[in-house]
Amino acid sequence: MDSKTALSPGDLVLVTGANGYLASHVANELLSAGYRVRGTVRDVGKNRWLQDHFDSAYGHNKFELFEVPDMVAVNAFHSAANGVAAIAHVASVMSNEADPNKVIPPVVAGVTNALEAAASQPSVKSFVYTSSSAAATSPGPGAAGHDVHEDSWNEGAIERAWSPGADHIVVYYASKAQAEQALWKWVGEWHPRFRVNAVLPNANFGRVISSEHQGYPSTAGWIEAIFKGTATDRLMRAISPQYFVDVQDTARLHVAALTRPDLSSQRLFAFAQPYTTNQILQTLRKLYPERQFPEDLSGLEEDNNKILPADNAERILKETGRLGWTSLEDSLRMNTEELAR
Repeated sequence: MDSKTALSPGDLVLVTGANGYLASHVANELLSAGYRVRGTVRDVGKNRWLQDHFDSAYGHNKFELFEVPDMVAVNAFHSAANGVAAIAHVASVMSNEADPNKVIPPVVAGVTNALEAAASQPSVKSFVYTSSSAAATSPGPGAAGHDVHEDSWNEGAIERAWSPGADHIVVYYASKAQAEQALWKWVGEWHPRFRVNAVLPNANFGRVISSEHQGYPSTAGWIEAIFKGTATDRLMRAISPQYFVDVQDTARLHVAALTRPDLSSQRLFAFAQPYTTNQILQTLRKLYPERQFPEDLSGLEEDNNKILPADNAERILKETGRLGWTSLEDSLRMNTEELAR
């Protein structure tokens, strides 16, 4: 074990985009493990609730907010990184924008800025980037599927994103692929003294840190819409059969990537199991037999891609004390328990 890259209890960790669905869980898991957290947000005034939430849960002087209005600005994270022992770069561009020029360069710039901020601080021992399943593959429902390896890249999404008529989903896929490629290119060129890893989650479901202040953001909103009956048939069909992972499992993998000296230059694939909208509906009916949910959709098929590195990620998760991936039923229960009250 290399003590030079091992974190100690009480070390300060920077989490970017800390008010987000996943990032707030990353911050929570770090605080729960005994680390201090500095969380960046675009507007501190609008996110005081996060300070109050973590102060209430862990006491004062464990969590602090730091304003970074624009992650694309030169040296955007340099001040925020001052004195930290590790950085989790979770912030990204989430929008319905279909112009790749408005999405991909900012996401790449954010990663580069976070890496350069880490390099500017001799105290930094580790860095983890929140990539995405989309960096490696697109959902493959109904097709023969293909094997996804540690070195798989979603080159098809990159090509389509830069072609005329691309939609916002493929542009998002390409942004995560090109940003992670930029991460590893930077590592190869600069050979940083700190460890670097990436976590690639598929659709995150599960508990929201504060539904009062966050609502049901990102993929948690899919489940909210189905639960409330506001999801249109079009939306339910648009939720491609793919893999899911519980958001807290994804956060735990981030903590492992930051804190374990034996994890370096790894891509951790957070894919628990494939699911379809019908499996979500069937699970919700089981959890809430007193409620009415839409009928199953016809013609849905599972994602047939085989995610070979997912076993390694589950092994790491088990080494944190978990039994393995959180089940779809448990994840959906946590996603909806406040809605059911």
